[in-house]
Amino acid sequence: MIIPSFGSGFFFIFGAQIFTMKKLLILSGIVCSFALSAQSYIAAYAARANAISQTTLEANLQDFIGFGVKTTGSANNVNALNWLKAKYSSFGYTASQIVEDPFTFGATTSKNLIVTKTGTLYPNKYVIICGHYDTINGVGANDNGTATAMLLEMARILKDVPTDYSIKFIHFSGEEQGLIGSQHYVSNVVNATNPKMDIKVVFNIDEVGGVSGQINNIITCERDTNNFPSTNNAASNTVTQELMNCVTLYSPLQTNLSYAYASDYMPFQSNNEVITGLFEYNESPYRHTANDTYANLDFPYVYNVAKAAMGALQHFAVASTVLSTNDIYLENLEKSVVISPNPAKDFVNIELKNSRENKFSVEIYDMSGKLVSKEKDSNKIDVSNFSSGNYIVRVSFDGQTVNKKLIVE
Repeated sequence: MIIPSFGSGFFFIFGAQIFTMKKLLILSGIVCSFALSAQSYIAAYAARANAISQTTLEANLQDFIGFGVKTTGSANNVNALNWLKAKYSSFGYTASQIVEDPFTFGATTSKNLIVTKTGTLYPNKYVIICGHYDTINGVGANDNGTATAMLLEMARILKDVPTDYSIKFIHFSGEEQGLIGSQHYVSNVVNATNPKMDIKVVFNIDEVGGVSGQINNIITCERDTNNFPSTNNAASNTVTQELMNCVTLYSPLQTNLSYAYASDYMPFQSNNEVITGLFEYNESPYRHTANDTYANLDFPYVYNVAKAAMGALQHFAVASTVLSTNDIYLENLEKSVVISPNPAKDFVNIELKNSRENKFSVEIYDMSGKLVSKEKDSNKIDVSNFSSGNYIVRVSFDGQTVNKKLIVE
């Protein structure tokens, strides 16, 4: 997320006032309130949202952090790009589906990464889900490692799920320098396609990690309120209402309605495309600093946002409502580990269901990512010396890993 300024040209003006807080709902004295359109809960969508692996999501985020400061065009930025390509290849996406989009920024060259999953009914109409992977002044755990990790996990789960519309998973670079990568993509790919690329909706995710130590149970859903042009505003409001419904259907989060600005959907907005997006409600004070670290975000919140985003992406792309064998396997895997009691005080019991063998390991991490306990083949874990708070329990068995949240009182 870039920070708007008078010099950047990305600040938002309404009613002779300048607003930079995304959680603000009152614009020039008018409270924006919209009735949500009716949408139905779809069991298959929920199953795939619940199939998001906390372990994999966290591993993606930690890998991203490990590349250090990923300034556009830097060696670390290139290393992160190559890691992204390797991840998509490991999911089974082919070389023809994984496309680089190079651009220049002054004397610097960088690349966007576009991964396309072809739709079954409307292969030439696209749902774009995007987030930037460049960072400045720090590792960017929240801004924007959170979205980067989510896009990978959604692409993994949806790889073989039929969708009516094609999906483009796009990782932009150059966002922090002023939306350079996304503007290049709109100008040189979207508008250079003959006929022009047909986009159903652009779904942007940026900085969705919340703030460690705060209650993070609300996600901001963003719609287009810009007057340049204004012809796409009504459609953007409609899809954002749908996004808000998906949040409540497929995650435990509440929603806040706000407006879009200063991220990679804005070049699309200026191109008269329909946009929507997700942004944290509790805004991190650490963006663009060395303190944008794992310890300063709320990982369970990231996980819940990922579930909400997965539900919305399936809705926008019209995913199959029939669960495949692999879908059912992923859903059952998450249910195969039961932790009780939860909350716990003295001991926690680990129960494995449908395991092929009684061999497993248990690792417990605090919310800073520190390993606080490690056990093997033990169904009863002593937590009496743990500080009160939230923990992640990682259970590995049968070649699989499941993460569960644990509360210690």
